[in-house]
Amino acid sequence: MFARPIRVKSNTAIKGSDRRKLKADLSTAFPSLSADELSELVPNKEELNVVKIYAHKGDAVTLYVLHKNPLFFELEKRLYPTVYVLWRYPALLPTFMTWPPVLQKMVGGADLMLPGVVVPSSGLPDVKHGDYCSVTLVNNRAPVAVGTAAVSTGEMHSLGMKGRGVCVLHTYMDHLWAFGDKSGPPSLPNAECDGQEEYEEEYEVNEMEMEEEEVVEKCVEEEQCPGETVTDQACSGVDALSLAEQEEEKGDNEEEDGNQDDQKMPQETMDALLLQCFLHALKSKVKKSELPLLTSTFLRNHMFACCPSGKQIDIKKSSYKKLSKFLQAMQKQHNLVRMKELTKGVESIVEVDWKNRQLRSFHVPEETEGEVAPVQDEGEGTSLYHPPEITTMYSVSSRLEPLFLDVQKRKGTILQPAEVKHLVTEYVKKNELVDENNKNYVTVDPILCDCLLERSEYQEIGSLKWDDLFSRTLGRMQECYQIVYPGQRPIQKKGHIEPIDIAVSSRGSNKKVTLIKNLEVYGLDPAVVATALQHRVQASSVLQPIPGSKDKVLVQIQGNQIHQAGNLLLDHYQIPRKYINGLEKAPKGGKKK
Repeated sequence: MFARPIRVKSNTAIKGSDRRKLKADLSTAFPSLSADELSELVPNKEELNVVKIYAHKGDAVTLYVLHKNPLFFELEKRLYPTVYVLWRYPALLPTFMTWPPVLQKMVGGADLMLPGVVVPSSGLPDVKHGDYCSVTLVNNRAPVAVGTAAVSTGEMHSLGMKGRGVCVLHTYMDHLWAFGDKSGPPSLPNAECDGQEEYEEEYEVNEMEMEEEEVVEKCVEEEQCPGETVTDQACSGVDALSLAEQEEEKGDNEEEDGNQDDQKMPQETMDALLLQCFLHALKSKVKKSELPLLTSTFLRNHMFACCPSGKQIDIKKSSYKKLSKFLQAMQKQHNLVRMKELTKGVESIVEVDWKNRQLRSFHVPEETEGEVAPVQDEGEGTSLYHPPEITTMYSVSSRLEPLFLDVQKRKGTILQPAEVKHLVTEYVKKNELVDENNKNYVTVDPILCDCLLERSEYQEIGSLKWDDLFSRTLGRMQECYQIVYPGQRPIQKKGHIEPIDIAVSSRGSNKKVTLIKNLEVYGLDPAVVATALQHRVQASSVLQPIPGSKDKVLVQIQGNQIHQAGNLLLDHYQIPRKYINGLEKAPKGGKKK
């Protein structure tokens, strides 16, 4: 929850009575702490500050800070230790072990998924749902994350180590950690691991599974820039773990200098990565026929595609902070591009200086040289396009909250259909509601009655078929969707995804024009689609801003081109037919490809 900047509301010294209360609360929450350890964490005579902050989602959090380091944070009247405390007392919480690359995902706001958990020879720690737990890496016993168990240990095994394992709240390298002295974790050898080599084969398998199954804990903001992904700062954090032993051997002064350099490096590295991807995209992706090109499309479809494997672009971790400022620097300092606001509030790249010395001298990195020049398809896109993965999901409504209360799924929790079915099945089994005479039916208890039945059905229906039970449950949840663009974090939004809309309109003298909108929702550049369609039908096309819609434009092309537009979207871009409206309005007898 501290993956993005926090806002400080107040910072005051703690009162004597509050100090005693804090010590009592810590003793209750963490009974393994001795009296001496409690006195060390909450000293009587040293200044201890209470800092009230707001996380980026608006959550009110209280920090207890000693010697400039946050030791504990209080969320919803529950105290949690920070990594600074866990580095002093690594055995304070039950611990789950994972691989170093997973830290990148957790720093970006993701939970720890069970496929990413390394099971030691002693087995998993015994935890219940909601228990405190920490996360360590296989090469170091120093915790790097704090959270709560998503399920009990028994459920982890029964689920086949699939799904969410730890709901991560705070990690090394996040903004709560940065509130302190920004020191690195100590090097604590892991007794369970004789060496990372013996886990290499298992790691390769687990890493593949994590790529398929990892689910981001927080829904990213709908207006979030596509570049806001897991940061290079997290990557440097993984490297910092492996260098911990070397840093400890240095003197105190050298350590301080090294820490300052570590803070500068991610920003400088990100600046260099942005410039490399920018030049790479201009030299091998962007063509003159694409201009003018929306800046957001340039980032999403071109710069991301030029990012070297193992790295990810995060503009907020650069010195520019915003895409517009970076492009302005490229325009003013390097004279590489010229930008213009073609529609109000929407900037486009309208010109590229192809003869610029810096651009001409840039060499495409060998690592991706084979990928940067895909075969052109007669104007139908100068870069490889992969349609996004779209998944229908469901949000828990206030009416259904009692049904999911036992598994802590509150109002607003977003679930996949299979997860809803599993939780409903578990509820029925736990409460022994399966009809003894006919196992195809489920007895309706008071909670199911209130959640799923209409008032007129209260006295009439005493049982439901399994299929009816699931369909009624999904029908009373709010439909959502998750969309995953290639190489980016999943985005979850409420409601139905907007389909691509194709319509025909009449202009003066009864001339027909075809209008296409919502291409941006599926990661398509309207300018590229318009050019490709123009080449297919040999007719003129224009782009028009959509009134009241931010960063969206309408493609208009002469004539009734529904057939050709449909074929382009279905065959070339592989957009599923169910996400395209208006194909039925094509003229009868039109040529089919």
